[in-house]
Amino acid sequence: MTSPESVLTCLQLARRWVVDYFNSQDEAAAREFIEPGYTLEIGDYTFAGRDTQWLPAVRQQFDLFPGLIMTVHQVLAAGDRAAVLFTQHGASGGAGGRMTCWSGVAIYRGEAGKLTGCIAQEDYMTRQRQLKTGVPDVIDAPGPAPWDTAPLPPDREAEAVVRQWAQTASWPPASKQVRCDDEHIIGVPLQFEVTGGELTELFSSGSEVVFHVRQTGRYRSGFSGVQADDHERVLNCNGIVRVEGGQVISGRVIRDRAGLRARLAKA
Repeated sequence: MTSPESVLTCLQLARRWVVDYFNSQDEAAAREFIEPGYTLEIGDYTFAGRDTQWLPAVRQQFDLFPGLIMTVHQVLAAGDRAAVLFTQHGASGGAGGRMTCWSGVAIYRGEAGKLTGCIAQEDYMTRQRQLKTGVPDVIDAPGPAPWDTAPLPPDREAEAVVRQWAQTASWPPASKQVRCDDEHIIGVPLQFEVTGGELTELFSSGSEVVFHVRQTGRYRSGFSGVQADDHERVLNCNGIVRVEGGQVISGRVIRDRAGLRARLAKA
């Protein structure tokens, strides 16, 4: 029988996901701590089943970027959930290929010492831009001790602020300290008028709050060659933000801009 002390926390499982599985590209390791029914939700896509859908999907990325690794910048944990702010980086096709890096926020769920699912957003538009130009972005500094993060008591007031903010605040955000995607690099913000949203993940560790929201709204500008659109569109967002004085003052948000652009192209 497994003792409670030997059951890994979600924070420990997230570490194994990054170190033992992803950065080692070791599928056998993944099977040790990830449930067979593991499901990844990313943008509009769902990969249900560890062996049948999810592992093959990640293997396709490893084939495209043979040396692909992940650098972790921030980790938050609360009970059965953990969130990781990261950058993936590698060279297309391997040695000699064009180098690129792109950020993401992953929200993991754990149960009984195993990972059961993840909701993630990755900034694929950033990756596309760098592969096109051949000039990689500078990678943010790694977190000094991300896996030693101490879970803090939840802040329900901060959660309420973010719950309202995520469902109503339009882009670009009011605070420049909330960094979205690669806008701090390219200088062209996405103009998106939010009309509503569905929160599917929200938890806090102290004054920092993790969320996933499926926003609805109207695209106004930000994509080269794409005109404003008056129809309601969907924009998936993951973020880790800090609340002070009843306001969101800083943080990092990754949005599925590639999915939004694809919807606009089909219109």
